[in-house]
Amino acid sequence: MKNYRLLSWNVNGIRAVYKKGFLEWFKKENPDVLCIQETKAWEEQLSEELTKVDGYHSFFCQGVKKGYSGTAIYTKEKPINIERGFGIEEFDNEGRILIAEYEKFTLINIYYPNGKRDKVRLQYKMDFYEAFQKYAKKLKANGKKMIICGDVNTAHKEIDLARPKANEKISGFLPEERAWIDRFLADGYLDTLRMFTQEGEIYTWWDQITRARDRNVGWRIDYFYISENLRDNITNAFTMPDVMGSDHCPVGIEIKI
Repeated sequence: MKNYRLLSWNVNGIRAVYKKGFLEWFKKENPDVLCIQETKAWEEQLSEELTKVDGYHSFFCQGVKKGYSGTAIYTKEKPINIERGFGIEEFDNEGRILIAEYEKFTLINIYYPNGKRDKVRLQYKMDFYEAFQKYAKKLKANGKKMIICGDVNTAHKEIDLARPKANEKISGFLPEERAWIDRFLADGYLDTLRMFTQEGEIYTWWDQITRARDRNVGWRIDYFYISENLRDNITNAFTMPDVMGSDHCPVGIEIKI
């Protein structure tokens, strides 16, 4: 059995967060795996300091469009295999999906779409959710132990955002988005944070324009999910609201496999 500490963070631009002490924070935390969403950069645009972090293997997934979306994984243990995408072009070309297969588990790092822009984008988000769920089902049917993390861009329940009533008609808390999380969890996955606490006022994203973080008027939209077959392995799940540098804060789990 080995203890793993995994962290996930939507950095809202890896080059921007780099200037705010990202590497110092990363080295201090020293996780076994760090998953990043919204890198907003192609790998070749990054300095070696970011692409070759001492003690880590790094993998990047970028979209067709520069400065948009993007995911990354930094990992001490080299994965057996890395996949970029689900194999569906309309989703894969945004650089949102990075899958690392290890001997003992499969890690899926995803930056799920935001549906706020318009109805077309909301439909894209819902279609992405369905495509992801199908992909996950296939892995699960093969008996894989799965850890799924990232910015899901939806708060699941009323407890997961400060102002549920005011946001019922806003993408990120629409009934159909929340119902999808219900369906996904019903497939045999666990929201790790809720295995350890039912407390409210635990958020991972705050609107920067209104300085909402100062008042903790936030949303919990960043998650670590695990497949049911890892239930007995998880030892902790947490958020890191004091870590600055992005409009999101990191989230993490500790798991013994």
